[in-house]
Amino acid sequence: MQIDLNSDLGEGFGPWGMGDDETMLGLVDSANIACGGHASDPETMYATLKLAAEQGVVVGAHPGFNDREGFGRRVIPMQPGEIGRMVAAQVGALMAIAKQVPVQVQYVKPHGALGNLAARDKEVARAIAEAVRNIDTELGILAISGTCLEHAAKAIGLSTYSEIFADRGYLSTGQLVPRGQAGAMIHDTDEAVKRLISFLKTGVMPVVDGDPIKLEAHSICVHGDSAGAVAMARGIRDQLSAEGVEFSAFATR
Repeated sequence: MQIDLNSDLGEGFGPWGMGDDETMLGLVDSANIACGGHASDPETMYATLKLAAEQGVVVGAHPGFNDREGFGRRVIPMQPGEIGRMVAAQVGALMAIAKQVPVQVQYVKPHGALGNLAARDKEVARAIAEAVRNIDTELGILAISGTCLEHAAKAIGLSTYSEIFADRGYLSTGQLVPRGQAGAMIHDTDEAVKRLISFLKTGVMPVVDGDPIKLEAHSICVHGDSAGAVAMARGIRDQLSAEGVEFSAFATR
């Protein structure tokens, strides 16, 4: 079995760093790089893209609500069309900086509250998918498995990749348990790996509010801003490799 390991990176701003991007880029296959909405700035984008290129890591755009104070984890009331144009502006910014490296941006993954909103709201999901298609039909979408964004991207013919989360709990809807609620986060690497191995063997994911649900996965996400991100990414890579799982970037298969 082949799987990709991805992480949300480049989420600092100016002199303020977030996570250990350099080490994480030695462990992941794909990097979702913040585009200046929930985090980042031109220099942070450039530095992260350059590190990714040096490590041979595939890069994607990670747009979010323009809410640095809330780190993109609060929904900003906007119409779907407005959200689509916001995503287009952020993806375009990252693609422009990527030309300076140079490296190619290959996919888009919405961040935080925007990603969760696109997972459950069909109109928002369609607006994001159409915005990405209008930028470049070669761009792919990395979406939470089984959600509205995944369906919307497939419906308009975009290359669509499904992800599961190593460090997040699930609801029976396929959406993530909201942060702050019981079961939202998994901090223990062994617990995360045990769940992933079970999922890769069975295709079903445990949830906090019912029977396990069936999901698909091209990629596994480890959040780069968490305190134990490096240890979890390394543990996942080592232990899944020992189980015979091969790691490769989803966008290059």
